[in-house]
Amino acid sequence: MSSDPAADFTGVAATPDHLKFDEAALTTYMQTHVEDFEGPITVEKFKGGQSNPTYLLTTPAKKYVLRRKPPGKLLPSAHAVDREYKVMTALGGQGFPVPKTYALCEDPDIIGTAFFIMDFVEGRIFWDASLPEASRDERAPLFNALIDTLAQLHQIDYVAAGLGDYGKPGNYFERQIGRWSKQYQAAETEKIEEMDALIKWLPTAIPADDATSIVHGDFRFDNVIMHPTQAKSLAVLDWELSTLGHPLADFTYFLMVWHFPPSVRGGLAGVDIDALGIPSLDDAVARYCKQMGRDNVPDLEFCLAYNMFRLGSIAQGVYARALQGNASSPQAIEMGKQIRPLAVLAWHYAVKAGAK
Repeated sequence: MSSDPAADFTGVAATPDHLKFDEAALTTYMQTHVEDFEGPITVEKFKGGQSNPTYLLTTPAKKYVLRRKPPGKLLPSAHAVDREYKVMTALGGQGFPVPKTYALCEDPDIIGTAFFIMDFVEGRIFWDASLPEASRDERAPLFNALIDTLAQLHQIDYVAAGLGDYGKPGNYFERQIGRWSKQYQAAETEKIEEMDALIKWLPTAIPADDATSIVHGDFRFDNVIMHPTQAKSLAVLDWELSTLGHPLADFTYFLMVWHFPPSVRGGLAGVDIDALGIPSLDDAVARYCKQMGRDNVPDLEFCLAYNMFRLGSIAQGVYARALQGNASSPQAIEMGKQIRPLAVLAWHYAVKAGAK
């Protein structure tokens, strides 16, 4: 991945031929299914969206975003745009910051794959967790706003929100470890000893605590649109990995940024965060615990090992698709370089948690 993810992923770029679709068919669909829609539309593909291709739809009156499944052979249960649409629609009804959703189309005859349409939200997206675009005084409030948003999500009554069937309550770690082990093995392109060791060890070390909440699954700065001038979350994006799960799995996924070096997703390890005005890991944990009414975050090393293993499995899937020519973003091929370092770091925390 390049040293400038903002350049890699921000804005729009020319749409590759295999990701183009019938714009006239989409216009006809939107005239019927999107309230107050008036064409014509201009379609541009966002640079990001490695997993689900995402497009900016511009009309004379407003902008929309279209998110679709990629074409080609897909891994089992991946690219569930219908689930993204369902959870965002439900959370919007609970006052949680998500883009307004308009329509879900599961008919592949319209543009070739299933898709949904939502609002385009103007604001700031931070691709580097050191927040170089923000002033020192802004950084802690921005981090705190993000942590508060995640705590807000974890406190939503998922049954009252209409999401009682969005996942299976309980046994989250067990099910996720099984899922991502299978996904990794299905997409494996080389032998990585640490991944094999994690697949064996993780099921033996699952914590007894079995809480359930809505979990985002990929909660980090670059999946949240922040207010243009305030430390406020306007819209949480990219719900493809969301489900009912363990809130601490979701929160400790966010905490990985303190453990990653800057070369891995703009991490903070080795960065002078005090000089930058960024909260420490302990400060972040304390903020979340205060919002949630918790005393602490137990099993932190297990959770970090699990999350890094899971991220390595996701990266392996993206990389395998890139080798097949089906990945949405040209940066996807670079994901292959991150799998082994993630596995090594995950095994480091597994050993700290007692793995042998």
